[in-house]
Amino acid sequence: MTDGSAAVDDYLAGFPDEVRDRLIRVRAILLEAMPGGEEKVRYGIPAVMLGGRYGLHFAGWKKHLGLYPVPVFDGALEDEVQPYRSGKDSVTFLHSRPLPEQLIARVALTIVERHGD
Repeated sequence: MTDGSAAVDDYLAGFPDEVRDRLIRVRAILLEAMPGGEEKVRYGIPAVMLGGRYGLHFAGWKKHLGLYPVPVFDGALEDEVQPYRSGKDSVTFLHSRPLPEQLIARVALTIVERHGD
């Protein structure tokens, strides 16, 4: 286990079981979709980084979890992401709704493709 993954474990440990389970699932999705991604805590929240420069951050909140930064995509992927946008480069997934795991994976895969990693 790297220091980064231990720091992410520490972050996740602070959440109630239901939220922690969702965050653990997002973490697993990102790590699978972003091979070679480096886990770390940046800006106080977990991230999976590509080449130390690009990546996705994820965070737990009382009513939702967030994924940042999520760029604007072209076409159908943006149409799917749009209902979850809560800001210019933020998406949120309410805890009261099922986690759109396939969408999260496609977002991560597209970011990998954009950055050539």
